[in-house]
Amino acid sequence: MKVLVVNCGSSSLKYQVIDSDTEQVAAKGLCERIGIDGRLTYQPAGGEKEVTDAPMPTHNEAIALVLQALTNPKTGVLKSLDEIEAIGHRVLHGGAKLTQSCIVDDDVIAAIDEASDLGPLHNPANLIGIKTCQKLMPGKPNVAVFDTSFGMTLPEYAYRYAIPTEYYEKYHVRRYGFHGTSHSFVSHETIKYLNLDPDNSKVIVCHLGNGASVSAVQNSKAVDTSMGLTPLEGLVMGTRSGDLDPAILQYLCNHEHMDINEMLTVLNKKSGVMALSNGLSSDFRDLENAMNEGNKAAGLAIDAFCYRVAKYIGAYTAAMNGVDAITFTGGIGENAGIVRKKVLAHLGYLGITMDEEANKQRGKTFVLSTPDSKVKVIVLPTNEELAICRDTVRLVNAAKA
Repeated sequence: MKVLVVNCGSSSLKYQVIDSDTEQVAAKGLCERIGIDGRLTYQPAGGEKEVTDAPMPTHNEAIALVLQALTNPKTGVLKSLDEIEAIGHRVLHGGAKLTQSCIVDDDVIAAIDEASDLGPLHNPANLIGIKTCQKLMPGKPNVAVFDTSFGMTLPEYAYRYAIPTEYYEKYHVRRYGFHGTSHSFVSHETIKYLNLDPDNSKVIVCHLGNGASVSAVQNSKAVDTSMGLTPLEGLVMGTRSGDLDPAILQYLCNHEHMDINEMLTVLNKKSGVMALSNGLSSDFRDLENAMNEGNKAAGLAIDAFCYRVAKYIGAYTAAMNGVDAITFTGGIGENAGIVRKKVLAHLGYLGITMDEEANKQRGKTFVLSTPDSKVKVIVLPTNEELAICRDTVRLVNAAKA
């Protein structure tokens, strides 16, 4: 089955065509600057990358251009759109109603729209992607795969906040967690790679990128995760503050004469390692270079990031009463050896020892710990598109049966 995987962001769109029989990518690309001017990147497997500047006022035009590129007589990988048998969509927030991947119908669309106040930047864009694919490829099944599904297995004591129950009952204020598709994929692949028992295993996944989160996975199910109602909670991130004293919001709003919306903009877009590095960068490559040149603020930003990751690993080890494996994934987790080294330096009490030579590797799956380490530590690249493809095929095949 050939599956088109679509991931609509607020001003971008990532896509892949995957042959589910071989799990090989036939073509992939990116639409950027949607709503500004528009740029399409398209790359067929084994072919040259093509970049085209084209107007993309909305995601509608972006998806139409993607489909044109895929069926282009010269470089397209499809003779016609009939070759696409299903479309899988990444959707940020399923809210309390949509707790697992599902085939899209009118009720699903209404529920995604209802959850838009929890994901105001992404859910509306996700819906446009779904509706456009329905219009341009009528009759093809569309599957929604939710970032929040993974966190639906958390026990109530882990997902409930200690606030009045009426807010949970009226507004579904709870811990949802994000990066769920990545955490699910990586935790299951970790179990397979290390030959662990899926029904008797304890895995901690560190998805580290500009957005970053940690999850605890016991017996193949999520039991805790660091992001909360929104992706703002948890780790220090690229431009997000992560955990802080909630009273800080009131204190700064009063002193800086800001309203709560302005304050949340600060916490989401002007904080994190960007703030700790005095505005230098949210890119760890820039921070590492600056630190090596003696920039103390850049060093502080890296240290604070790694410290928070290590704290969550420690907390989740306690939550599961042990840990069998720790996995680093995401752009930083897969590539930044200095981050992995600094995080593991906090975890000697677990009997973890790191292979310094192995830590020089990047961007591939490998064992980071030494053979005598009491906890296995690995690096494993995430593949959210493949995870979405697998869920899409599973649901479509089940519907046919």
